[in-house]
Amino acid sequence: MIKRRIPSIKDIFSQIGSPNRNQSALERKLSYCADIWDIRALAKKKVPPLVFDYTDGAAGCELSLKRSRDAYARVEFMPKVLRDVSQIDLSVDILGTKSALPYCFAPTGFTRMMHYMGEFAVSNAAKEFNLIYVLSTLGTISIEDLANHAPDLRKWFQLYVSKEKEKNEALLSKAEENGYEAVILTVDTPVGGIRNRDIRNGLTIPPQINLKALLQITLYPKWWFNLITTDSLEFATLKSSKGTVSDLLSSVFDSTVSFDDLKILREMWNKKLIVKGVQSIEDAKKIADLGVDAIIISNHGGRQLDKANVPLEVLPDIVNAVRDKIEVYVDGGIMTGSDIVTALAFGARAVFLGRAYLYGIMAGGEAGVKRVINILNKEITTTMQLIGASSINELHPEMVKLRKS
Repeated sequence: MIKRRIPSIKDIFSQIGSPNRNQSALERKLSYCADIWDIRALAKKKVPPLVFDYTDGAAGCELSLKRSRDAYARVEFMPKVLRDVSQIDLSVDILGTKSALPYCFAPTGFTRMMHYMGEFAVSNAAKEFNLIYVLSTLGTISIEDLANHAPDLRKWFQLYVSKEKEKNEALLSKAEENGYEAVILTVDTPVGGIRNRDIRNGLTIPPQINLKALLQITLYPKWWFNLITTDSLEFATLKSSKGTVSDLLSSVFDSTVSFDDLKILREMWNKKLIVKGVQSIEDAKKIADLGVDAIIISNHGGRQLDKANVPLEVLPDIVNAVRDKIEVYVDGGIMTGSDIVTALAFGARAVFLGRAYLYGIMAGGEAGVKRVINILNKEITTTMQLIGASSINELHPEMVKLRKS
């Protein structure tokens, strides 16, 4: 029989853990986040709804985003056992240079709206983990400022084609002069998608503080204080616009862009060239024949065309069609390390992340982005160990299956 006893005060307090005094309160909150969904939940508490919705939302009824995520939920792994997985190598060759991790940080617009440190915070985290970071045409720091801030970072620049041709040439010249190793041409934005959340929230570019927004931001004093005590929030390469992001894309960017323009860009830009927004085998083949170095299969995170096809579902066929000519990357719907492993097994050379690290920066600035990286790295490593792959090169299509429903 187990005898009971009356516990002493010392016994009680010995069972109560004490907080790590080397961690800040924010770091402790981040440490309790088990996955990216937890980071997302924390982010939602840190910023006004119109800011969170700008990041979290998608076009129309948001079916493209939902279907992209649902596709990864339909994946089944086919594990191989009795393999030595004591050491896992996450490195991968991307455009001829070894990258420590098989994912990159995709270009995102208006990053300083999510957190006042914006691209500086993201680039700091990317540099620490040897990740490729892509600065957007819609970025909130300039090409030069990012280069000066992080000269050793692997930097790519994402280009939207403007109706003002001289502006395109100027941006390319700045990217080359400042050591950007590649340019990503985004081709799925002939016009802006209809983003209902932005319309409902009254989010304009640049932000205009209406009564609804004012009531929202008063509940987030830290975010508001950081916004009004730092540099004005605006696009570094687009100084003025009116209306929503959709209005901006439609008014500023060139809806006449064609394969002929891609040929011209290939002649103008002598470094690595990637095309983002490819969604069909036919287009992938045409683009590969024009001498680009890589493509990103993408539906723009569901932020352009609602009911667009699902990147993961078209990935294997596109890889089989062009893998001998160019590298193939994929984005959209990726929220876990197992999602990343899935895309790699289906043939992607690497994946691009957007919302995942933006949730991180909203949740905790640079520390939040680093927490996202640590979560994903642990998930990738564990998934690979459990399916019997010790390196990225050992991931193959026979390890994964995509159920129909």
